[in-house]
Amino acid sequence: MHGWAIFVAAMQAELLKIHPKNPEPRKIRHVVELLQRGAIVVYPTDTIYGIGCDLKNRRSVERLCAILDIKPGKLDLSFICHDLSHISQFVKRIDTPVFKILKKALPGPFTFIFESTTEVPKILGVTKKTVGIRIPHHTIPLEIVKQLGNPLITASIKDDDTIKEYTTDPEEIYEDFKHKVDLVIDGGTGGNIPSTVVDFTGDEPVLVRQGLGNFEEYLS
Repeated sequence: MHGWAIFVAAMQAELLKIHPKNPEPRKIRHVVELLQRGAIVVYPTDTIYGIGCDLKNRRSVERLCAILDIKPGKLDLSFICHDLSHISQFVKRIDTPVFKILKKALPGPFTFIFESTTEVPKILGVTKKTVGIRIPHHTIPLEIVKQLGNPLITASIKDDDTIKEYTTDPEEIYEDFKHKVDLVIDGGTGGNIPSTVVDFTGDEPVLVRQGLGNFEEYLS
């Protein structure tokens, strides 16, 4: 039986408390081991809580799409990377002026969209011309991807309540997702403002969504 199938058969997810500023190494190792076996994990970021998996595990990505009720071809790909050197195999080109902006803005509450390399479509088996890159200013996801060695493919945890929109309490998130995912990390209360999204695929950066980050301060 594949590791992912073992998880699917599980009755209830694990809720794991991890210190948000000084994450316990043994707990990070535990999360990484689960991801390597195909787990779907909920984790804190510097904006809102996210849900994701090891992007190199095709079965996990397919399962993530099923949980989100999204067809793989419709999934907007965003990766959580550890640092800028981590993204080179997924982003086609970063010019020097853009690289300077990224160095100033990251880690931070931004999703930056770039043209993708040919490596990206292989992940889902569908053509995806762009990819969103996140390097959050939060120790837990950064330590996870550092030890995993691969980026996480990530999506936001959204609430059915349109007024509240984003759930900030990890225990509430656990109640909502405990029969859908394999692990929910409790890294403390999350935010309720998503990342700022900036598109770098054209000649000039385009603000797609204003979120937590103030992108204009990095343009000077």
